Amino acid sequence: MSIVYHYVYIKFIIAGELVHMYQNGQTLSSDPHFQDHIEANIPVQVYYQNLHKDIGFIEVYSPHFIKINNTFYNRAMHVFISRPGY
Repeated sequence: MSIVYHYVYIKFIIAGELVHMYQNGQTLSSDPHFQDHIEANIPVQVYYQNLHKDIGFIEVYSPHFIKINNTFYNRAMHVFISRPGY
């Protein structure tokens, strides 16, 4: 039996900066989370009141909205989950 750890994204930065690492199913909440997912082309699942609403790639984001699949989702009303391999 093997144990598999599936990480969404590992960002190696030169010059001693912190390495960013995300786990499958991790909640995304800050601008660096969203930017990392854009740069690495990692899908994000959107939930509203515990119901799945959408899954796709982040197109753009602002302090108030995240655009996925040509739809703007309010950051205060929705939950965004990292979903690699989808």
